[in-house]
Amino acid sequence: MEPLVYLDHAATSWPKPPEVAVAMMEALEHSGANAGRGNHSLAIGTGRVLVRARALLAELFAISNAQDIAFTHNTTMGLNMAIKGTLQPGNHVISTMTEHNSVRRPLEYLRRTIGVEVDYLRVDKEGQINLQELNKLFKPNTKMVICNHSSNLLGSILPIGDIGDIAKSNGAVFLVDAAQSAGSLDINVKEMNIDLLAFPGHKGLLGPQGTGGLYISPELDLEPLMLGGTGSQSENSEQPAVRPDRYEAGTQNAVGIAGLLAGVKIIKSLGTQNIHHQEWILTQKMMEGLSAIPGIRLLGPAIGAPRSGIVSFTIEGRESADIAHRLDRGYNIAVRAGMHCTPLAHQAVDTLGSGAVRASVGVSSTEEDINRLLDAMAELYGLHSSR
Repeated sequence: MEPLVYLDHAATSWPKPPEVAVAMMEALEHSGANAGRGNHSLAIGTGRVLVRARALLAELFAISNAQDIAFTHNTTMGLNMAIKGTLQPGNHVISTMTEHNSVRRPLEYLRRTIGVEVDYLRVDKEGQINLQELNKLFKPNTKMVICNHSSNLLGSILPIGDIGDIAKSNGAVFLVDAAQSAGSLDINVKEMNIDLLAFPGHKGLLGPQGTGGLYISPELDLEPLMLGGTGSQSENSEQPAVRPDRYEAGTQNAVGIAGLLAGVKIIKSLGTQNIHHQEWILTQKMMEGLSAIPGIRLLGPAIGAPRSGIVSFTIEGRESADIAHRLDRGYNIAVRAGMHCTPLAHQAVDTLGSGAVRASVGVSSTEEDINRLLDAMAELYGLHSSR
């Protein structure tokens, strides 16, 4: 069996850089105590790791005050913190049809339970929105605009700077889901008028699973999702107002955050623009090769157009799960198949019944990986295939 070709970076980046594992082991061995829960050297060492990670993330996203970043277990937790901590009965929310269920399900829950109104802005076949249509959706009670930076199905990149301007001009809070962009696309919360930014540690930032964060504008005071011990103001029955303690109840995943710090250091050294350019080159090669196979339909932006490191496709008459299974068992190639937790995006591009195969690249992806995928697909589904 040939070495594994991993093309599922949109779910979790792999393999992790060696520096990530080293940093996590060092944290276990030398700073394995609870940050903020004591003044002994181990607790202080753990606190320093968290401070450094928060500071580097603030640099990456152009955040003025690192204390405005709350660590989370993943993007989903950050999105729930932002949505449930902001919205009240009678509020109106504008989102898009390319959102992940981490946005849609909290919104639908609040629609059912407290009467929040929700509009999902339609997208075209390439996953793009019409800014004029966005403007028309605002109401007097519009509280929040939510969108992903890049679709986890289509790879389309939304103009979040323009969306942020529109949200601000209408007095709405702007929440961005950076699950598919943090680490590979430039994000500047001030210039883009982002009030809330949810991001994962385990994808483009190269950290381990169980890490992530939420930037919260200093102008906002969210209701905390969780209440409990913070190591500060312990004499009070109320959750502390001070950041980030207000949003970080309980013991932090300090070992994971040490790994995240190592991953962000690598991203900073490589540069997000360089990473995005390399991923774009690989996606274009992949799309050009796949488009030569009869019956394949590529989803999202056309060849040559901007996109993130995601290429999803269908084959007429073939089940997406079967394609992924054949690639895995016959060629040792890992891709993702199915609905990708984004049914409205599938509805928008008419793949709700079939699902799609998704191949996604990352920092460690190579041209050889793409060649292996294309050779396997040609052998399985090309003109002369007997399978």
